[in-house]
Amino acid sequence: MAKGYWISLYTKIENQENQKKYAKTVTPIIKSYGGTPLVRGGKYKVYDGDNFQRTVVWEFPSYEKAVECHSSKEYQAGWNLTKETSVRHMQIVEGFSTE
Repeated sequence: MAKGYWISLYTKIENQENQKKYAKTVTPIIKSYGGTPLVRGGKYKVYDGDNFQRTVVWEFPSYEKAVECHSSKEYQAGWNLTKETSVRHMQIVEGFSTE
């Protein structure tokens, strides 16, 4: 079964406190669906394309689990804490392996 990945690219974060509340609230929710944080801010260098303020990547045991988590009432309630003060490109992608 292929893993699933949440990829969030933030173009605007207007309220850092809202963002912190969101992260604190949703982290245990995401982990309860098997999510593992791979990228959460940190150093970066843009070579091509847009400069995103923040990049976040979560790995899930399956694409289906990633979708289930995002669709959950608990996660959506957490996202409500920051969605009015953040703009992001967010997608769920099925993993791929050459092995």
